[in-house]
Amino acid sequence: MSKVSGVVVVTGGASGIGLALVGGLLADGWKVLVMDLLPERVAAVEKEFQSPDPSRIRGVAVNVTDEAAVAAAIDRCEAEFGPVAGLVNSAGIAAVVPFLQTEATAFRKILDVNVIGSFIVAKAVSLKMKQRGTGAIVNISSVSGGRGSYGRTAYGASKGAIITMTRVMANELAEFGIRVNAIAPGPIDTPMVKAMHTQEARGQWNAAVPMHRYGAPEELCGTANWLLDSTKSSYVTGQIIAVDGGYDSSGLISHHAA
Repeated sequence: MSKVSGVVVVTGGASGIGLALVGGLLADGWKVLVMDLLPERVAAVEKEFQSPDPSRIRGVAVNVTDEAAVAAAIDRCEAEFGPVAGLVNSAGIAAVVPFLQTEATAFRKILDVNVIGSFIVAKAVSLKMKQRGTGAIVNISSVSGGRGSYGRTAYGASKGAIITMTRVMANELAEFGIRVNAIAPGPIDTPMVKAMHTQEARGQWNAAVPMHRYGAPEELCGTANWLLDSTKSSYVTGQIIAVDGGYDSSGLISHHAA
């Protein structure tokens, strides 16, 4: 087990990728503050991970777009749970809607949660990390942030913004000892994806990914844990790491592939 210490805040930690990362971080020795929107979901995660050490997990129901509520939650964490050493910005929403059918209100909501929410939480924790001269932030982007995928006008734009924001943050926060990186997942079999992807879409993804399958949320844990652990990735910042079964780097895929 790594010799890690401090608290990692995981937004969207009650489901999907965030939930998987909570389990992985606890297994790696971190304390974890789960930040999610609904109190009942937060309570369920706290209960799920009570064993073997309930003192290492805490949850808080907060809307990541509420700047005052986020700042208050981070202050309470620092005072009552421990210093924030890391952040995973995993909270996000998505939609698959063609460009000409995308409504401005829906576009704004996706940007508000995915981009502004990530910014708000990252700023709140960075102000604490700056005082100690150390910290690591991992933003969850997507391969859709660098591709013109059908129906991803708002979602793709939000994830592209996350990539640029990550690079700017890494540049500006390096002098304070804060590292900032992003993970760009490919198709990951989360509950949100299961609800959104039709069988036709799943077939298209499986054909386009060289590994010919969706990833499991748990398959992001190793990358996230490594990026947060300053004993293993101390000279890594400003990077966008694809965890996508080879999708982003692939060219022509033989139609004979299984």
